[in-house]
Amino acid sequence: MNNKEFFSKESEVLGHPAGLFVLFFTEMWERFSFYGMRALLVLFLVSSLGIGGWDWPRENALALYGTYLALLYLTPIIGGQLADRYLGYRKAIIIGALIMTLGHASMAIESSKFFLYLGLFLLVVGTGFFKPNMTSFISVLYQDHPEKKDGAYTIFYMGVNAGAFLGIMLCGYLGENLGWSWGFGLAGIFMFLGLLQFWLSEKIFGDVGKKPTFDNDEIESDDHQIIHDKRNPFTLLDKILIGIVSVFGLTWVINDPLSKITKYNVFEFGGKDFSGPIIIATLLIFIFILVSRTLRYSKITRDRLFAVMIIASIIIFFWASFEQAGGSMSIFAKDYINRVLSGNSAYIFNIVDIIITVVPVAFISYVLFLLVKKTFKNFMAANAVLVACFLIIWGLIFWKIYYGFNTFSYEISVPNAGNTMVRTSDNLSNGEKVFVIDVDKNGKNFKLIDAAKAQDVKEAQTATVVQKKESEIEIPATWFLILNSLFIILFAPLMSKWWESKFNPSLAGKYAIGLTFLAIGFAFLAFGAKDIPQGAKTASVSFVWLILAYLFHTLGELCVQPVGLSYVSKLVPARMIAFMFGVWYLALAIGNKTSGKLGAMIDDITNKYDISTFFLIFTAIPIAIAVIALMLHSVLKKLMHGVK
Repeated sequence: MNNKEFFSKESEVLGHPAGLFVLFFTEMWERFSFYGMRALLVLFLVSSLGIGGWDWPRENALALYGTYLALLYLTPIIGGQLADRYLGYRKAIIIGALIMTLGHASMAIESSKFFLYLGLFLLVVGTGFFKPNMTSFISVLYQDHPEKKDGAYTIFYMGVNAGAFLGIMLCGYLGENLGWSWGFGLAGIFMFLGLLQFWLSEKIFGDVGKKPTFDNDEIESDDHQIIHDKRNPFTLLDKILIGIVSVFGLTWVINDPLSKITKYNVFEFGGKDFSGPIIIATLLIFIFILVSRTLRYSKITRDRLFAVMIIASIIIFFWASFEQAGGSMSIFAKDYINRVLSGNSAYIFNIVDIIITVVPVAFISYVLFLLVKKTFKNFMAANAVLVACFLIIWGLIFWKIYYGFNTFSYEISVPNAGNTMVRTSDNLSNGEKVFVIDVDKNGKNFKLIDAAKAQDVKEAQTATVVQKKESEIEIPATWFLILNSLFIILFAPLMSKWWESKFNPSLAGKYAIGLTFLAIGFAFLAFGAKDIPQGAKTASVSFVWLILAYLFHTLGELCVQPVGLSYVSKLVPARMIAFMFGVWYLALAIGNKTSGKLGAMIDDITNKYDISTFFLIFTAIPIAIAVIALMLHSVLKKLMHGVK
């Protein structure tokens, strides 16, 4: 199939080639798997041994979380290069999806530390092959139809958020209610099904993505002027310094959780920890490499590359705060938010939850129907896999709804701990003896377990049912993470209209607005937590504050995330795209690792001050960077030389 046939009217779905929707669903299932696992990881690590968790200190869990996120943005630098030079996009995507499937399968054996670490490693490697090549694939498919590219990426981005929404909702629900391995395992199942439907649909792309493509030496500016620049090969010194930065940077990222979990510190010499000075020196060497290489280019190219570096520096601070979502904010949702609803509040929540679950899935199912109608004859097996995926999704949704309305709350009396609450699908009677385990070891939060398992659990106690509590539910801690995707779907069209209007802010303005929105979100959390006493490990803060935080964080993301990659592609010469995207991914890696480092301070700050102070730090930092971004407006405008 050639490019003309690919874009024929006969194969269109919603105004775009059917092949785009093959990528849409492939990315959707991959994001389903990634966000589903991400929603559970920290909660699993910090949960009690009695309910299958590892009972890790929060600091250790967030250190591992930050390292995992950082590595996810480092391996795409290598994966993108391998696809460009040797594999081609299609083969790289299949390899990546297969490795990630094995990673999720390994994590489903969550009782084994070896298999969990192996699973995280495989997910990092697989993402390196998968992540950079999906977006590159679309760029190549639409290279002769640039007028349709914005719409294609918009549709693709909807697939990303639909997958995140479904993954967090279903994997999170199964993980918290049935067991962690159910959530991790479901992520792996859909990763495999996504791989299968892509492989079975390969022929729809013709020859596109099979052979590596090579960059040229030009960049076209907004005024259609072609700018030529001489090549700037890496010198021997460049290569040596890059090697040093790579070795020490990667060692530091891995050593952070390793030193906390095993107490073995690679950077400890003579009883002193030198990790701080070493990583500072590594960063300075990296900055030297970037600046020295950039200074070798002509003025316009040099200035534009400096603009990219400034943008990347700002984005580090944004993600360092934003990625608290899967870390400290998940812990806050689990331990400090009042997630128990009763009476009319419980009924209203159930109805709202059903609506926000069913409506998006119904719309995506309609997209599936349109795709199947166009491609069923030629791609019967691939469509059968997709239909099977949605039958599973709908089955899980109906089970979730049924389970939500048929799970009961009971007040129980526990020896030496007083009365507390448990939820179960069992229909118990007053005075009945049950077995419970203390989930958070504070004597206030117990979980009902099966009598057959009671003898195998050291913390199991015999309790007595006092009374059944009618119409009472507990919101899963992972439920709040779906709000990000939901708000993106709701507000992305409005933000797009804003950017197209006469009130469209400058680059610095968008970043300042995004950082301010981010700060407002954390300010809501700080205000909501103001009455939590110093050192408290649990509380009952209204979940309204957490919803408001996710709302403003999402608005901030919409101001920042789509803008950065767009400007990199506009400012960088074509033959340097791979290198500068590598720099961009490195900035994201630093931001995500920093998020873990800052999040790991939650216990220290809570013990010395309080948790409200912890969130005030994330309020102050984005505000300060927003002010700096505004101050850099004229500098960035000058450095970009007319790129808008």
